[in-house]
Order: sequence, then C-alpha cells, then structure tokens
Amino acid sequence: MVLWTTRYIDAAVDQLRAEGHEIVGEDVARLSPLKHRNLNVLGRYSFTASTAAGGDLRPLRDLAAPELDEDDDGGQE
Repeated sequence: MVLWTTRYIDAAVDQLRAEGHEIVGEDVARLSPLKHRNLNVLGRYSFTASTAAGGDLRPLRDLAAPELDEDDDGGQE
C-alpha cells in the first residue's frame, strides 16, 4: 500500500508540473505516503480485482470535479 500510494503521489506531482504549476523540490521532499487515509497500519487488507492492472495507474481525479471519493469526508489531512 505504501508503494501504491507513493506511485500516485509521484503521478500527481508529475501531472501538476505538466499543467504548469510550480512544484518546489523542498515541498515534494516533505510528502509522505504514510499520511494518507488509505493506509491502515493496524488492520488487514483484502484485494479483489476483476482485471489485472498490468502495472498501469488509474487516471488521477480531476481536481475541479466537485464529487468526493467514496472514502473521503472532505476534511483536511
């Protein structure tokens, strides 16, 4: 899960840079996959997938979209 989250953080930073946002290296250095709600260090994970991802990432969420992820309460982390 930590690796998965790290890959998506990296993809999000790359997308922001591609969109012309200024991304400061010092800020990226402070990002941590351990500060995300999808990590449950005290529990178990169960994975089911109808098709293998083949190493590809899912598309990133459009930040302009008003809807939340199913596990997001809209609060700050």
